[in-house]
Amino acid sequence: MAFEPPRRLVKALGEAAPSGDDWLEKLPEAAQQAVALRELTVERVQVPGGRSSLVVLVRLPDGTPAVLKLAPGRARPESERAALAHWDGLGAVRLLEPAGAEGVLLLERLHPDVSVRSLAEAKSMLEAAGALRRLWVEPPAGPVFETVAERTGRQAEAMRAGADAEAAPLVDAALAVRDELLASPPESRLLHGTFRQSKVLAGERSPWLAVGPDPVVGECAFDLARLVRDRVEDLIASPSGSATTRRRVKRLAESLDLDQERVRGWTLFRAVESGVRARRVGRSQDAELLLEFASWL
Repeated sequence: MAFEPPRRLVKALGEAAPSGDDWLEKLPEAAQQAVALRELTVERVQVPGGRSSLVVLVRLPDGTPAVLKLAPGRARPESERAALAHWDGLGAVRLLEPAGAEGVLLLERLHPDVSVRSLAEAKSMLEAAGALRRLWVEPPAGPVFETVAERTGRQAEAMRAGADAEAAPLVDAALAVRDELLASPPESRLLHGTFRQSKVLAGERSPWLAVGPDPVVGECAFDLARLVRDRVEDLIASPSGSATTRRRVKRLAESLDLDQERVRGWTLFRAVESGVRARRVGRSQDAELLLEFASWL
């Protein structure tokens, strides 16, 4: 079978690829090798798929459905492997192969086309929040994962360098709120890192399970930031979008026993960071949506 990467993956990785990166070029051969080594039967490549990895629906030699995932090093697949191993199926997709080739993950099969986004908005937010709560566990000992301070520190440098005059006030506000939040951080937990509704899929052993973490260690409020802005296009198009956003912050904070201002602060920082990054790589429409959303916070 030809393992042609979906267009979404090609576009997303192309935006951030360092000079000389040939991961996409080598991907079809790498996928063939991974399948042959495990004696897998390929069903299909998941399309449109993700923005940082190739996802292939396969069956194990005994016929069990599974997922083969291949990701470049800059997507931190080994960090994902470590987090999934630590959760061991609690609230998240189960890792079927604890050790494997770098950048290759073998996972249990969920229902790839059924995410929590298929539910009505109020119900989807409730279920997503419940799935997220299960992931917030004590991190393993040692510097296994990047911290929120480390990750946002790198992002802050890029924000300062990439902000234009129009975005500068929001960038200043985002950087100031980051400093305030990091000055007195609450208890640290292992976080999903990139959690949103599309990262919660229907499963057999549990109704909803999280997939695709970019794990980080820090305060739980950081993990809600992407969830608050879910369906941002709908929010921007709605005349009550700003009010809906503020209600989301309040309801999510209350449902998960978190400080509302800390949720608001990390939502602001992460929306501005995403907006500046989108503008930097030429996704001007995404940038406008994200920065307008950030202005409501």
